[in-house]
Amino acid sequence: MVLIACLQGSASPSPPPGFNGAFQWSMADPLLGGISAIEVAADGLSFAALSDRGAFTTGQFTRDAKGQITAVVAAPVALLLGKGSTALQESRADSEGLAMAADGTAFVSFEGAARVLRYARLDGPAENLPSPPEFDALQDNSALEALAIDAAGTLYTLPERSGSLSNPFPVFRYRAGQWDSRLSIPRLAGFLAVGADFGPDGRFYLLERQFLGLSGFASRLRRFTLGPDGFDAGQTLLETPVGLHDNLEGVAIWRDAAGRLVATLVADDNFNPLLRNEIVEYHLPD
Repeated sequence: MVLIACLQGSASPSPPPGFNGAFQWSMADPLLGGISAIEVAADGLSFAALSDRGAFTTGQFTRDAKGQITAVVAAPVALLLGKGSTALQESRADSEGLAMAADGTAFVSFEGAARVLRYARLDGPAENLPSPPEFDALQDNSALEALAIDAAGTLYTLPERSGSLSNPFPVFRYRAGQWDSRLSIPRLAGFLAVGADFGPDGRFYLLERQFLGLSGFASRLRRFTLGPDGFDAGQTLLETPVGLHDNLEGVAIWRDAAGRLVATLVADDNFNPLLRNEIVEYHLPD
């Protein structure tokens, strides 16, 4: 989450190769905003989106012949529940990461009180996953920002910050009912981890953001292969110029009907009129 608002520049720079459009999403719902994560179905039409205020919505994209989003129809934004039938406490509702299993089970990671919740369905009650001691040592307001699930149902989550520019991002993995912290991803420059997904190619995609004050935001997307010894060095697929897009925080990777890899990115407007609630898409090299 970024707590300082920036002003839009007078002229936007040109997008990098692969750009396939940006759609400014609005609806008459005061809870729409702060979108920090998105999951897109394999058809590229159905989606679920998560707010950083403990809320979510689901909906459908309409696309033109080029695959660009022309309209969004979404359900009213609803609050995530705790263990029972009441909404999460406001002090524990800083939801940042969303991952959907093949059977529809949803997992949500939190930045404030660092934890991951399991939802059999997003509009139902939550179940706490166990939390390892390492979660308690994460920086305030920079805890579990990104969350992804692989084809085997294993969860991967990482914090927004690593502690210093020279420290790699720790990656926490949940499988067989236990967490381990043996994995990490190298940190490059001043970018922070904000979103993650496993693509249909089985590789791990990490969305990162850099905030440069009044100049705006820059975003970067890296791809990693996970092997027996951990993640490889990774490949930078996309790095946007400062000020081109707003606060991109969520990422979903899928293939279109032509077989191209697509990254759907969503911006967190922080409920600030100076920022856009924007959905951005890029075609990625395979």
